[in-house]
Amino acid sequence: MLSQNVAGKPSTSSSSTRCFRYEVTGLRQNENTAQNDYQIRSGSTLIVVPYSRMNQEMERIARLGGTIVSIQPLTNSAAEAEQN
Repeated sequence: MLSQNVAGKPSTSSSSTRCFRYEVTGLRQNENTAQNDYQIRSGSTLIVVPYSRMNQEMERIARLGGTIVSIQPLTNSAAEAEQN
């Protein structure tokens, strides 16, 4: 029902195109993050996450010892700019 419009037809905005930006603090370098192409620094980190992977990303952040400070929705153009 969440993805349906008033007439009962599926809406044109798909959940696969929605992205969110997580602001995360407290990530630490460990065996999981050592495989990344970049170093984890102290302070805030911004992570762009598609709607379909939000729960998985929250679990991953928790495993890495991070805390999600904020979650903000992104428009399609802003999400593309963040990923590039």
